[in-house]
Amino acid sequence: MKKNTILSLRVGFLISVLATTGSLFFSEVMRLPPCVLCWYQRICMYPLVVIFGVALFKGTKDSFKYSFALSLIGLMIAIYHTLLYYGVIPDSITPCTQGVSCTSKQIEWLGFITIPLLSLASFLILTILCFFALKKDSPNERQ
Repeated sequence: MKKNTILSLRVGFLISVLATTGSLFFSEVMRLPPCVLCWYQRICMYPLVVIFGVALFKGTKDSFKYSFALSLIGLMIAIYHTLLYYGVIPDSITPCTQGVSCTSKQIEWLGFITIPLLSLASFLILTILCFFALKKDSPNERQ
């Protein structure tokens, strides 16, 4: 396997581990209950740790196919959540009808870094990483 592929797998694994650990820290240590959209994003993020971890262990690059789908779905949810949180999308179309509101302000570091923004950054980096890894492996690039 090429050095770039190994580096991409390591970066993907590191980001997914940090995002998973961060979400668990917020909910289990800081006792901040996750909203519905946070749960959906967790559903997309948590398997990425296993996918990238197994890919690193086995030395396979096929994981980018699977992780791209999950990271893209997570990115779409994170974009929606971030726009909802910052008020670009009105609260009236929010899926959070029970439990914690998807727009409740729990953390704001430096006045703008929020949990939805952290999720958005993680999924954006993972999606870009997977996109370029898959693009390098396309049939047109091999010739």
